Amino acid sequence: MAKIESRIKEVREIINTANYNYYVLDNPTISDAEYDRLMRELQQLEEEYPRYRTSDSPTRRIGAAPLDKFTTITHRIPLQSLDNAMDETEVREFINRIYKTLPGQAVEFVAEPKIDGLAVELVYENGFFVSGSTRGDGITGEDITQNLKTIRSIPLQLRSGQRPVPSLLEVRGEVYMDRRDFERLNEQQLAEGKPAFANPRNSAAGSLRQLDSRITATRPLNIFCYSLGSCEGISFKTHLEFLQILPQWGLRINPLIKLCKTAEELIKYYRSIETRRDSISYDIDGVVFKVNSIEQQQILGVKSRSPRWAIAGKFKARQEITQILKIEAGVGRTGAVTPVAHLKPVQIGGVTVSNATLHNQDEIDRKDIRVGDWVVVQRAGDVIPQVVKVITERRTGSEKPYQIPATCPVCGGHVTRSNDEVKHRCQNINCPAQIKGRIQHFVSKRAMNIDGLGDRLIEQMVDTGLIENVADIYFLNKEQIADLERMADKSAQNIIAAIENSRKTTLARFIYALGIPNVGEYMGKVLEREFKDLETLIAADYERLETVEGIGPIVARAIRDFFDEENNLQTVKRLLEGGVSIAQGVTGPQDERFAGKTFVFTGTLTQFTRSEAQQMVEKLGGKASTSVSKMTDYVVVGENAGSKATKARELGVKILTEDEFREMIGNV
Repeated sequence: MAKIESRIKEVREIINTANYNYYVLDNPTISDAEYDRLMRELQQLEEEYPRYRTSDSPTRRIGAAPLDKFTTITHRIPLQSLDNAMDETEVREFINRIYKTLPGQAVEFVAEPKIDGLAVELVYENGFFVSGSTRGDGITGEDITQNLKTIRSIPLQLRSGQRPVPSLLEVRGEVYMDRRDFERLNEQQLAEGKPAFANPRNSAAGSLRQLDSRITATRPLNIFCYSLGSCEGISFKTHLEFLQILPQWGLRINPLIKLCKTAEELIKYYRSIETRRDSISYDIDGVVFKVNSIEQQQILGVKSRSPRWAIAGKFKARQEITQILKIEAGVGRTGAVTPVAHLKPVQIGGVTVSNATLHNQDEIDRKDIRVGDWVVVQRAGDVIPQVVKVITERRTGSEKPYQIPATCPVCGGHVTRSNDEVKHRCQNINCPAQIKGRIQHFVSKRAMNIDGLGDRLIEQMVDTGLIENVADIYFLNKEQIADLERMADKSAQNIIAAIENSRKTTLARFIYALGIPNVGEYMGKVLEREFKDLETLIAADYERLETVEGIGPIVARAIRDFFDEENNLQTVKRLLEGGVSIAQGVTGPQDERFAGKTFVFTGTLTQFTRSEAQQMVEKLGGKASTSVSKMTDYVVVGENAGSKATKARELGVKILTEDEFREMIGNV
């Protein structure tokens, strides 16, 4: 048996080394035939001797049994998106903002191509790949661990390098497909009588969202890693230092990464990559620039959705000329009315474009866009088609101006536009164009949390006329649900139970569930804390709303417009008649002892979970953060505390043990 175990370990190491040499070092050491022979041998040995099968074996890449649905993973640190610079001028403006914030300091930038793929996060614990997810909404993403395991360029176990492997490592990257591999895949699809994929990005994204990972295993996916999430047991002074250690651990980075020490070097790189764009084997839509120093990144900080120390320099979009045949208004989930131009179909960057967004009325007026115009159309960021300009020289006099209608084109409800916002909105919460999306939002986990009411079931309920608005949910019975397609009595009973459990809620959740434009979870808590009950909130006029800290004119107008619509008030009334009970003012902290204080938790906590500790801080009016900076007041350390504790000592931030923290909070 010792010989068998030794041979299995030997074959695994040969295969893992071959993957490392091929994908990370770009230096193949064995032929494809030899690789396949070794993989077959390993599969046979593990099947015959299953006691020697391990979770990080290369055979785990062939895919697992299909999933019923994807679960979600909460990111320890949010995956933020990047602001865009659409030309050199905006790239220079970004650089100047950095210099202005860091006067007199030398600033270096790390530049690399912006891959047109799907953003993912890989999580390693003690060197082993344990989970992977999509970006999602930045807070939570889809758990696609099994699919990511099929990608050979993602190591299932990290290699040892010049620096030790961290106890926890979260790496962000972009999964993509080479254009040549994409073409071969499409040839195979067509040969099998299946439809071809639209482009490499869609193909890569679709492959990663397969419930059957065995399908994903057949797709030629690859990855470039580019940024750090959480990391325990090791720290980095620069972004480049982090990138340079990744290949030693077996993680792949882009070979075109470059350190730029001056603004001119950065602009030169931007121009160079755009010139080489078509010669690169994979699709890119720009260049990403990041401040290299981690300390400077922390000084620059982040905005709500993006870091101030990084930007995506987008390339000039490919353009074509076509004609606007007509303009129609579309209505989104939140009631936003967006004008859409229907075009004579035209090919742009290999994609047939027949529609383009006109954004809003101001954009139409500014560009003087009319029905019948010949226009220049581009795929903004190589994704969203938009009208760049009108070719006025081709006008014949028959072109017609366009105005967004005062009534909703779907439901006939009032369409309004506040002075502080560019968007027109349909104010009717029961508008059919919005209803499916509104119901999906209403029942979601962070809103009313009605488990079992998935998107497909909601669509079926709406399509069959079983529900017409969110209030109808609370008047359903088991028999009605059981009569729907593919619904059993037990499933119907579970949904009825979930609806019953959701009837008792908080004002913050209820407000968020209503889907008022610009009112998210945090704003729901602000409103609950200020107004305590629903009746007081509904009665608050615009001036009263604007006096609330954190509420500006746009949010105040959105709230007032929402409750000024009679249909919305009737829906709220019917929700209450359906048994929805709203607890009065429960989320506002009764004890403000931590007001203005920021806490960070690190290491393994033994007296409570990290989530419980963070909730305690928020209950006492404080803020729980995931990163240490000069603005941090306390760092609470558990067992095996890593880089965050080290950072706290360097910055002089007060460090607390769990016992000291417990003493501070008392009986919360």
